[in-house]
Amino acid sequence: MPTCKDVTDTNLVLEPYQVIIRPIVTEKAFHNSSARNIYTFEVHKLASKTDVKNAIEALYDVKVVAVTTQNRQGKKRRTRKGVGRTRSWKKAMVKLDAEHRLDLY
Repeated sequence: MPTCKDVTDTNLVLEPYQVIIRPIVTEKAFHNSSARNIYTFEVHKLASKTDVKNAIEALYDVKVVAVTTQNRQGKKRRTRKGVGRTRSWKKAMVKLDAEHRLDLY
C-alpha cells in the first residue's frame, strides 16, 4: 500500500493524457486564446511545467513557448450538514507559438 511519501514522489512518470485533465472554458480563457494565443487547462497536481509542455506538444502537435501554473485552493461551501470544501486543483496557462492554434472552443 503506498504511503504519502510514495504518492508525492518526484520520480512519478505521468503519460500525456494523465497530465492534461481538461481545458478550462470560461470567458477569460476564450479571450486569452483569441487575443494572446494562451490556452488554459486543468492539470494533474504533481505535473511540472516541463510535463505540461511535453504533454501539450505530444497531444496537440503544436509548439509551446511558455507555461505558467497556479495551485488553486478549494473554496468553503455551506451544505445542509455544515461547512464543506471544494477540491484544490492545478491550473496551467500555455502560450503557443504564433503560427500554431488549438480548436478547443
